[in-house]
Amino acid sequence: MGPDLDALNAFMTVARAGGFREGARVSGASASALSESVRRLEAALGVRLLHRTTRSVVPTEAGAQLIERLGPALREVEDALDVVNVFRARPAGTLRLNVPVSAARLVLPSILPPFLATFPEIRVEIVAEDDFVDVVAAGCDAGIRYDERLEQDMIAVPIGPRVQRFATAAAPAYLNRRGRPAHPRDLLAHACIRGRFRSGAMPPWEFERDGEIVKIDPAGPLLVSSGTAADLAISAALAGAGIIYLFEDWLRPHLDSFMLEPVLEPWWQAFSGPFLYYSGRRLLPAPLKAFVDFLRQAGG
Repeated sequence: MGPDLDALNAFMTVARAGGFREGARVSGASASALSESVRRLEAALGVRLLHRTTRSVVPTEAGAQLIERLGPALREVEDALDVVNVFRARPAGTLRLNVPVSAARLVLPSILPPFLATFPEIRVEIVAEDDFVDVVAAGCDAGIRYDERLEQDMIAVPIGPRVQRFATAAAPAYLNRRGRPAHPRDLLAHACIRGRFRSGAMPPWEFERDGEIVKIDPAGPLLVSSGTAADLAISAALAGAGIIYLFEDWLRPHLDSFMLEPVLEPWWQAFSGPFLYYSGRRLLPAPLKAFVDFLRQAGG
């Protein structure tokens, strides 16, 4: 008997996740079940598809070629099955979203609970990372990104707050000790807590007031991964280690409690809110269509 669809899906899940444990976490299946499915697939094909070590799982040459051909084919199968889904009384299935950590923290908490309550037969998977990825190639139905990072051939739907700001703040004790900046360039003489993307890019701090835009690259004692280590950066700022630059909504609880003090607030730059984006070149899966319709009815 040839390989079955479940075994092929298990192989793709493990390969994309880079391991059986992570594959189990994102799929909801057990690691042992995934391992058995992949073993069964390799036995049926007569070739090893994954190199397994105690630390990682990577595709063999045969596995890599199978992934390249299998990904589009499985999406075609999903699309074909989803045609039947429209005849259900309520949409069902899995909605996979690739989102930045900031969206997982600031945007989705107010949206997903009512969506899941409205569509109890839909399961949502969230992959939170700040690097820009091809959502289709990553096996996701849609992503959330900001306007300047959207691909032109994607359909974009507003989601979450339509205006956000980057804020700078520090503990009062730090400002009492080091002084309060009066202009963004004053930050060059301060200890600043920086963020860096996994790609290595370290975005400058950008400020705007009365049409004047100022970009600076301050230095400081702490550099963290953007998004994923933001809570560590906030903890350091609360402890008086320096000045932090982050989404205002992320810092708002600490600003409201006066644990952090606004710095250069008249210079805080506003920018447009995020968008849900997806390819317009394929049939819209029923769970994604339900989510898009939900967002449009709720006004984003």
